[in-house]
Amino acid sequence: MRLNDLRDNPGATRARKRVGRGPGSGKGKTAGRGNKGQKSRSGVALKGFEGGQMPLHRRLPKRGFNNIFAKHFNEVNLGRVQAAIDKGVLDGKKPVTVEALLAAGVIRRVQDGVRLLGKGELKAKVAFEVTGASAGAVKAVEAAGGSVTMVELPKRQAKAKTDETSAKAPAKKKAAKDSSETSDAAS
Repeated sequence: MRLNDLRDNPGATRARKRVGRGPGSGKGKTAGRGNKGQKSRSGVALKGFEGGQMPLHRRLPKRGFNNIFAKHFNEVNLGRVQAAIDKGVLDGKKPVTVEALLAAGVIRRVQDGVRLLGKGELKAKVAFEVTGASAGAVKAVEAAGGSVTMVELPKRQAKAKTDETSAKAPAKKKAAKDSSETSDAAS
């Protein structure tokens, strides 16, 4: 077997279909789309249209609701924390916070906080500062000699930005109002 003998299995790849390239290609002129009409053109949006009959997605009843105030937590198991400490990416002597877990790569992004779960085994004595924890996780941490402290929910960055912009908007309106009053007094 040589490098120049390497081939894909037969049928593993398929040649690209080149349409609209003349009669010799077998897919010239109408490019395999038949003749005329909306479906022979690009940008067709007929999915779900049932010829005026009430479509299936409107015939079926609605159920449940989406809570816009729900909190989304990063769920972290004790076994995952222990693995990070064993690798040396997480310092077990310092308090384990959201920022520490993020820096260690245990969580990918900060959501509404971290909830500690009890799956896995914790051998190290660790002090946790998290938003929530299950009863089993608290028991396991305290059995290993550590502690769990509950902290407030961190504010999300997106929410903080909207608060800043809403605070700036009234200041701009007030400045505009003051300038219009001074111009009225001057005239």
